[in-house]
Amino acid sequence: MRRIVFVLLVCALSVSFAVAQDAPQSAEVPAPDANLITLTQIDSGYDRPLFVTHAGDGSGRLFMVEQSGRVWVLHNNVPLETPFLDVSQLISPELFNGGYSERGLLGLAFHPNYADNGLLFVNYTDQRGASVVARYQVSDDPDQVDATSGAILMTVEQPYANHNGGHLEFGPDGYLYISLGDGGSAGDPLGNAQNRSTLLGTILRVDVDNGTPYSIPADNPFVDAADAAAEIWLYGIRNSWRFSFDSVTNDLYVADVGQNRVEEVNFIPAGQGGLNLGWNIMEGSQAYSGAPITPDLLLPIAEYPHSEGISVTGGYVYRGANIPSLYGAYIYGDFATGTIWTAFRDEAGEWVSPKLINRSGRTISSFGVDEAGELYLVDYGGTLFQFTPTN
Repeated sequence: MRRIVFVLLVCALSVSFAVAQDAPQSAEVPAPDANLITLTQIDSGYDRPLFVTHAGDGSGRLFMVEQSGRVWVLHNNVPLETPFLDVSQLISPELFNGGYSERGLLGLAFHPNYADNGLLFVNYTDQRGASVVARYQVSDDPDQVDATSGAILMTVEQPYANHNGGHLEFGPDGYLYISLGDGGSAGDPLGNAQNRSTLLGTILRVDVDNGTPYSIPADNPFVDAADAAAEIWLYGIRNSWRFSFDSVTNDLYVADVGQNRVEEVNFIPAGQGGLNLGWNIMEGSQAYSGAPITPDLLLPIAEYPHSEGISVTGGYVYRGANIPSLYGAYIYGDFATGTIWTAFRDEAGEWVSPKLINRSGRTISSFGVDEAGELYLVDYGGTLFQFTPTN
């Protein structure tokens, strides 16, 4: 077990950290037992899969997102022969030239009322490399999106080819949350993450049910600020690779990929916007740029050094029924080493982050949950796994 110990660097930082941590928190959970958990292969053969999710419509289906632009629907863990959605002709052509890229189809979210309105949202990089958030409508065939229904909600120019963010998720408030990286390169050379007048380096919060193409929730933290974009919910983000809401407490967990030294996980109490996650003033709990520390800066609840991994993949607070020892723990991992950690509060109320599986051998591009709250792991090599109890 590895306890995450933070040094409060200055008084102002200490105050802001205490404010965030004193808000209502997740309940304490017992330490998960790795011996009770198995990664069971569900399916394989996908092309650079990046995400798996469900529609929340009671169908029990899973939806697998491929970086190259296709979404596959799985019935009883078996994919259909025709893609649910194919936007491969809209995205960056570099993906088809081989090699590694951070561009492509990066996010998928189903509307909370999808069972009634059939609306879904995607985040992809277009052929110029800009980030695009678009809305689609399912066709009369529930396993097929109407390809002609695409409507762009937002286009954000990207100065570099990396750090696009790309995750989408509807919050418990019914608003759509959108992650955007700092614009790329290294060290945030344009200063985007601390510049609230740009959408880069943020998580946004918008109302897709009102306005054209969307409206700004009245309680967004910077809705009346002259020097900030009204869409911003959180800022100071380098490249959030997956965030999620706890389905019981509504708290928000944000995994942010590090630069040179550490990877981090941030905890934002339910409903608390306007916080600064620190980049590039800080990298995790460590000073980075030498810039003054701002009073709204939040320290991570967990971090690990690059000797343990080089690219964090955020996951979920487990709320399923099959693995009781995981209940209430946040699960996350590392893309490169395949190590999986949990994060939770111990009996003393302190955040701890023990390893669950050391160097699993999986290239963890994402985690996902189904309608029952059961947890999945997506291997970038093409395989889908489910967390199951060990017999």
